[in-house]
Amino acid sequence: MRLILMLALAVLTACQSVEPPPLGGRIRDLHTGQSITPQVLVKRLAGAQRVVVGEQHDNRDHHELQRWLLQALAERRAQGSLLLEMLTPQQQPRVDAVRQLSALPRDLPGALDWSPGWDWSLYGPMVEFALMQSYPVLAANLDSAQIQRIYRQAPVMQGVLSNSDAVKGVLLEQIRESHCGLLPESQMPAMLAVQQQRDRRMAERLLEAPAPALLFAGAWHGRKDVGVPLHALDLGAHDAPSVLMLAEEGGNVTPAMADYVWYTPAMPLQDYCAQMRSGDAK
Repeated sequence: MRLILMLALAVLTACQSVEPPPLGGRIRDLHTGQSITPQVLVKRLAGAQRVVVGEQHDNRDHHELQRWLLQALAERRAQGSLLLEMLTPQQQPRVDAVRQLSALPRDLPGALDWSPGWDWSLYGPMVEFALMQSYPVLAANLDSAQIQRIYRQAPVMQGVLSNSDAVKGVLLEQIRESHCGLLPESQMPAMLAVQQQRDRRMAERLLEAPAPALLFAGAWHGRKDVGVPLHALDLGAHDAPSVLMLAEEGGNVTPAMADYVWYTPAMPLQDYCAQMRSGDAK
């Protein structure tokens, strides 16, 4: 009787259809250049043991899609683990303690010691959903003390791919642009070391995590050509993780960067550089 019930449940689960995503947009398979539906995307990602989803941190649509993706993938196979760039090793005991509770705390950000640098109004719904599931939610980032040590004395980076001049050149240019050209050149090597050591840590955690494993991280960390997938190969992975990039319309995600891209409506442009220069002037 138990076997019959299990088989019936399996049939019902297989027949479930993926609920529509919370918003539209365009999805492209970058291997073929063809447009695909959300249902096709989920089917393909469900077959991967490791998936990296690159996000724009301040885009609410991206976080809504991440929560939807967790639900949609769970309809096709059991999730092994979820890793978050937004969590550090120091927070892991708090995360584990919350998962043991019968109900989430009223002050969940406080219980998790959530960093104010990650807007809880954006991340909260996705994190709350994940913490109520059976799979572990894992820290993928470095602690601030580890980052400070790397900044002061960069460790030797092992690996042919991540050590290439081309990779480092792309990352250095991104660091310059993200700091609006205001960062002294003397600080660039240390900033590059921090970026790459964070990528290396996320790759290590992804390879160690129960599979199928899913990592949510910033777009640059997720990129196949310079980020976590490259470090996974340097660490000995036979295959690079599959990469889904969440990007705004008007962006240009190439096959070198990701396997799939989901273009969402563009947000109003904000001149962060003007804000930084204004703050610097003060």
